[in-house]
Amino acid sequence: AGLRDFDLAKLVETCEKRDAPYLEFLRVPQLSCGIYQLKAGEADHQTSHDEDEVYFVLRGKARMVSAGGEKSIGPGSSLYVPADTDHEFVEIEEDLSMLVFFGSGGPSGAEL
Repeated sequence: AGLRDFDLAKLVETCEKRDAPYLEFLRVPQLSCGIYQLKAGEADHQTSHDEDEVYFVLRGKARMVSAGGEKSIGPGSSLYVPADTDHEFVEIEEDLSMLVFFGSGGPSGAEL
């Protein structure tokens, strides 16, 4: 239904207020997008996904561990994770906020 724009700062704030680690804000047939947050010292309990995924780190510091190895991440880091790849964020030193894009998002139904 045309162009949609999103205020990233407001989305991050909304995610924080909900006290939930993930806020999906867009879902269309080929893509879904959300904000994923983890607090310093928190464990990342996600499992592999059946969609390709891209993370863009807005703030925070941690390490990403996957079948492809380990990578230190911070603001501005961008990570691609292929579908069905185990991965997790570890050693979360500073609260993380990330913009996440999933390929093949499925039918429309985003929360915002």
